[in-house]
Amino acid sequence: MFSRFLCGRSSATGKAYTSDVRGFVAWAERAGVVGPAEVDRMLIRRYMAYLSTRRYARATVSRKAAALKSYFGWLHSSERISGDPSVRLMVQGGSSRLPRVLEHGELAAILDGSVVDMRAVPAPGPVADRQEALRLRDDTVLEVLYGCGLRVGELCSLDIGDVDLESRSLRVHGKGGRERVLPMHDRCASALRAWLADGRQVISTGASPPGALLLNTLGRRLGPRDVRRILDRRSPVVTHPHALRHSFATHLLDGGADLRVVQELLGHASLATTQVYTHVSKERLLAVYGATHPRAHADPGGTASFGGTASFGHRASFGHRENGDHPQ
Repeated sequence: MFSRFLCGRSSATGKAYTSDVRGFVAWAERAGVVGPAEVDRMLIRRYMAYLSTRRYARATVSRKAAALKSYFGWLHSSERISGDPSVRLMVQGGSSRLPRVLEHGELAAILDGSVVDMRAVPAPGPVADRQEALRLRDDTVLEVLYGCGLRVGELCSLDIGDVDLESRSLRVHGKGGRERVLPMHDRCASALRAWLADGRQVISTGASPPGALLLNTLGRRLGPRDVRRILDRRSPVVTHPHALRHSFATHLLDGGADLRVVQELLGHASLATTQVYTHVSKERLLAVYGATHPRAHADPGGTASFGGTASFGHRASFGHRENGDHPQ
C-alpha cells in the first residue's frame, strides 16, 4: 500500500523509502512495538539517535527521516493511525558536497574517446561489428548525459519514442512524474542517429525490450552500473556520471545562461535546488556584478573598483539542496 503511495516519486526514491521504513519497522519490533499505532514521537527520536551512532552519512540519515515523515503522514492521512508522531521531526539537509566540475580537456577526452572493453563483449556477432556498436552506444550515452544534463536514471529510462531527431529534441521523464522536452545540439543528435541506425540492432537480442533506447552488452535495458562502467573506461580522471550533469549546468551558467533556464533544463521543481547545484565561477560573478551594479561601475576617482580583492571563498554557494535530488 505504501509503495503504491510512492508511485509519483522516482523509482530510486521509492525503493530507498521502502527500505528505510522496513529498517525502522525491524528496529521498532526489536523494541517490542507491535504496530504503527504504538509509535510515538519519543520512539522516533530514539531511532534517529540510534542512526547517528551507526556512522551513516548525513544525507542518508536525512533521507531516512524524510521516509518516516512520508510513511507516518500517509498512515495518518489514510486514517490508519489517529495522529502523526513524525509531525515535528526535523529533516536536515544533506551534505552540500558537489561533484567536481570537469575541465574542458577532460570532457574532450571523455566525449571524443573510443575505448571499448572487449572483455565485456559476448561471443555472438562479429567482433568488429559489436565493437563499433558499443562505441556508438558509449558515444550516445556520454553525449546525452553532458549535452542534455540528464540524471542517470532519466537516461536509462529513455525509450526510442522519446527521441525526435527531426526537431532535435528529447522527451525526459523526471522526478515526481514531471516531464520536460530538451533540445539537443548537433553532436548529440548525430550520436543518437548513428546508434539507432547502425548500433542498436547489432546488440539487440530477441529478449531485448523493444522500446528501450539504450542497451547493455547483454541486450537488456542499460542500467546505472552500465553507465558508470562506460564512464570509467572513457574518463582520464576519477569521476561520476552525475559530474556530467553538474558540469553541463555550471558551463551553461559560466557562459551566461539565465538561472531560470538552467532550472528548466535540469528539471528542478525549485530554483533553490539549481542555485546550490550549479555554482557559478568567481570570474563570472565578478563580471556580472561589475557590469550591472550601479555603484560598482566606478569609484570616486573614476576607475572601476570592486573594493580591493573580491573573494567569495573557494566556491559560490546559495541556499540548500532540495531533498531527493541525489546521483543515480
